[in-house]
Amino acid sequence: MALINVLGLGNVIYSDEGFGVEAVKRMEASSSYPEHVHFIDGGTQGIYLLDYIESPTHLLIFDSIIPVEYEFKVHVYQGDDLPAFIHRKMSSHQMGLSELLSLAKLHQKLPERIALIGIPPQKLDMNIGLSSEVESLLDEAISKARNIVDTWLEKSKL
Repeated sequence: MALINVLGLGNVIYSDEGFGVEAVKRMEASSSYPEHVHFIDGGTQGIYLLDYIESPTHLLIFDSIIPVEYEFKVHVYQGDDLPAFIHRKMSSHQMGLSELLSLAKLHQKLPERIALIGIPPQKLDMNIGLSSEVESLLDEAISKARNIVDTWLEKSKL
């Protein structure tokens, strides 16, 4: 059976920087997943998130990202795409997340599957709440996350 952690990263006092936290909260509130799917508001906790990264078999991360191509849309990175994320500056949490994933790999506790879902921020000023632009893509991001989690759950039943 897959143990799945859905982790939201972000600082909610800087508008769109809080995308990951808002996404994980809304996904949890609108879902009825089994008890082995955990939702974690990781905020900006850094190294304190290591157990949430090392303990599951599958890890889905929501974070505000700045892809190299910077197209304003929902971005999904999985499998072979994920190393590209780790080696490019795409998120204000990248260093912390990259270090955590590296530590998990060093400990030989990297999850079997990892996915990252993000939206480029439109506003990063000190303000609680997402911009209308990012808000307009939130449902799509959560839908993509549900598809990934549902696929993981289905494959873990085999």
